[in-house]
Amino acid sequence: MKFKEIKNSIYYCGLNDCDRKIFDELIPLECGTSYNSYLVKGSEKIALIDTMYPPKTQEYLKNLDENNITHVDYIIANHGEQDHSGSIPALLEKYPEAVVVTNAVCKGNIKEMLLVDDSKIKVIANDEELSLGDKTLKFILAPGVHWPDTMFTYIKEDNVICTCDFLGAHYTFDDVFADDSKELEHSAKRYYAEIMMPFRAMCKKYTKLVSDLKPDMILPSHGPIYKNPDFILDLYSDWSADEGKNLVLMPYVSMYGSTEEMIDYLKEKLEKKNISVKKFDIVTGDLGDLAMGLVDATTIVLGSSMVLAGPHPMAFNIAYLAGILRPKAKCATFVGSYGWGGNLFGKLGEMLAGLKLDVIQPLLVKGKVKEEDYKKLDEMVEQIYEKHKSLNLL
Repeated sequence: MKFKEIKNSIYYCGLNDCDRKIFDELIPLECGTSYNSYLVKGSEKIALIDTMYPPKTQEYLKNLDENNITHVDYIIANHGEQDHSGSIPALLEKYPEAVVVTNAVCKGNIKEMLLVDDSKIKVIANDEELSLGDKTLKFILAPGVHWPDTMFTYIKEDNVICTCDFLGAHYTFDDVFADDSKELEHSAKRYYAEIMMPFRAMCKKYTKLVSDLKPDMILPSHGPIYKNPDFILDLYSDWSADEGKNLVLMPYVSMYGSTEEMIDYLKEKLEKKNISVKKFDIVTGDLGDLAMGLVDATTIVLGSSMVLAGPHPMAFNIAYLAGILRPKAKCATFVGSYGWGGNLFGKLGEMLAGLKLDVIQPLLVKGKVKEEDYKKLDEMVEQIYEKHKSLNLL
């Protein structure tokens, strides 16, 4: 594959992985993903910025040969996770003169995960620079988006920044440059929801940092290159903001229909009050869609049937997931039904306790929903309405 020149002797040398269906054995991939690597040819030195996912190493090395890359001085490791660093050992064997350049935290990860020798690693500090001759690489430490070892590489003379996982998307492409489409926005939001949302405060910080640089291009490690940086920066500003949208997210599991009946009743009543509602079937739904809902939701209504003496396991899983994704939601409540008793809401509430949500009085129903239960659901609707109104969402 011929490398694509991005700008002034900066080349894209990454690979698409259209057939990959799941990432980290956790995240379903709708469009596969890409592993982005960048070759920077200075007047005196050559650097590779990020490398390749191990199963793609041989294809990656073959492409380097086909593009006549016979010498590499520096291998820049922006992050130690192996979808970016996995080909470092093979590159060091191929280019024995090369030195891995990274930060102190990433050095530790590379040594442990890839068994790279100390002597082959050069540690840099925040804002330190490395000359390639007519090009200067400036390193910006960015811990928390999404590992403690993450950094960015800014190519000063060309005003482009390699942001590693930050601002990326699990997305494959024919044209390496982003088309700013709704499809790309969807993939970028899903990526943010599943990977970056737990680090929302750091995302806000580094969105501003990158914005203040006013780069001509953003070169992430997954997904296409942004020739229009405002496209992705504006989206991240919105997603990482403290305020949610006028949205109630309703994940639920209903074994015999009573819990879903309550969810449907709440949905109808809330929509009549001009509140948007996203209903999500935990059993059949895609967790990526749920995560995207959590990006925007101000209120979460979790519905669950009782299994034995506790929540349905899949509802428990959703509560755990919401707890670790740390969305910006301000309010929550629960609805559910049971046959012979137990602790339904206490255990679910424990999983969400770290979010410090305002909790509206839950509703637990034995068997079928009854007339007095609908009155309690009406009260729940009013409380959600008042909460959204108080936040100036209506």
